[in-house]
Order: sequence, then structure tokens, then C-alpha cells
Amino acid sequence: DVARQFERYNLVSAPVVDDSGRLIGSLYIDDIVDVLEEEAEEDMLGLAGVHDEEITSSVWETTRARFIWLLVNLGTAVLASWVISLFDATIQQMVALAVLMPIVASMGGNAGTQTMAVTVRALATQELGRANLWRVVFREVAVGLLNGLMFAIIMGVFTWWWFGSDQLGLVIGMAMVVNLLAAALSGILIPLALEKVGADPALASTIFVTTVTDVVGFFAFLGLAAWWLGLN
Repeated sequence: DVARQFERYNLVSAPVVDDSGRLIGSLYIDDIVDVLEEEAEEDMLGLAGVHDEEITSSVWETTRARFIWLLVNLGTAVLASWVISLFDATIQQMVALAVLMPIVASMGGNAGTQTMAVTVRALATQELGRANLWRVVFREVAVGLLNGLMFAIIMGVFTWWWFGSDQLGLVIGMAMVVNLLAAALSGILIPLALEKVGADPALASTIFVTTVTDVVGFFAFLGLAAWWLGLN
């Protein structure tokens, strides 16, 4: 909290007093910068699911720490694969779906990670709270919608040119809008939910945001293809 006050009011020093209001020392900007740098480093490593102490940890300790999150990631990857398996007959009828499918998921994953990174930083610096929560949510949804529409046009035209199917271009365009909206929502709501339950948003958000964008991306694209193109 002290570091946030230095940052917010551009302080270079501040007095330290005891419960009786007596001066017992001072804090200087150099000390605060060190604290902010340590927190930034922890957040950066946390987004990758690792900790700063792992550099000096034993092989077994590092393996155990990373195994837990890799196991969670494996479970979410299986979930995404299961969603794809629901549309195996659809994919067999149109090979182009298998070619385009990773594009939808990848775009959603990257968009979600961008929103998540901004949210995690805002939570760490206390720039995001109840007072501006819904304004930020609506802002991210608007950004997701605009990006979704722009990339829908780009991918729709590209798909039409590549595969000679305007209908397939329309399908991937609609899926792109859906997934980028899902990315915006998950990128901000998942870190907030994790902080609410006492988990570290910087450490756990990436896996869950990627899962949402993969599952929604695959389901939206393949589901729309099956319905719009009449594939069973």
C-alpha cells in the first residue's frame, strides 16, 4: 500500500511514525522502486506459472511446482480436444475446417492474454476496483467486439479467397467475433474471480483464459459450420 501511495502521488520520501504519531524513520523512493520491481517480476513469472525461487531450487522441487500447473493444463487441453471430437463427422466432410480451426483458437488466446495481462497489472496496482469495475468490463467488451468485427472481415475475405467459399468465410467471421468477445470477458473476469477466492491471478489466470478461448473458439467455429453449412 505504501508503494502505491508513492506511485500515485509521485512522492520521493515519506515519514514513518508509530501508533503515537512519533517520527521513527523515513522511506525513500529508492526503497519503493525495489519493492515495485520485485512485485513486477513476481507477476511476470506468475503469468508463466513459475516462481522466482525456482532458479535456486532443487530439480525435484522445481519439477513438483511446475507439474501441478502442467497437470491442470493437460486437463484443460483434454477438454478442448473433447469439444473437437464432438464435430469429427463435420470435420471429415470439410477438411478446410481443420485448417482454419487453429486460427480461431489462437486469435482468441492471444486476445484473452492481452486483456488478462492488463487486468492482472491493474489488480496489482489497485487501479481496478468496485468503483470502476463495470466501466472497465464494458470497455474490454467493446474492444473485443471491435477487434472481432475487424478480424472477421479480414479472415472472411481471406477464407473466401483461399477456399473459394463465401459461406465458409462468413462462418469463420462469426466465430471470430464470438471468440474475441469470450476472450475479452474471460481475460478480465477470470483474474477477478481468482482474486475473489484468494488465489493469485498472476499465477492461475493464463491456463483458464486459454481454456475458455480454446473451447469457445472450437465450439463456435465447428458448431456454426455444422449449422450454417448444413454439415452433419
